[in-house]
Amino acid sequence: MAEVKIDDVVYHLGSEFKKALDDTFQRFAPGVRVDINAAFKYFQERVYKHCSVWEQVPDTCIRGTGTGRR
Repeated sequence: MAEVKIDDVVYHLGSEFKKALDDTFQRFAPGVRVDINAAFKYFQERVYKHCSVWEQVPDTCIRGTGTGRR
């Protein structure tokens, strides 16, 4: 199993996650105004609370390699 540093993944994909959150709120709470930046910040906090710094993922979820751990 490979490991990913979850906070770096969330940070790197932040703009994509914000768009996904916005789509989600529009789908499930149409007409409700949500501050996407605040929602994303809360989402980040929840991810950090519920995940380890390094999360194991199946090797099939990884393509290519980086420079290693920091």
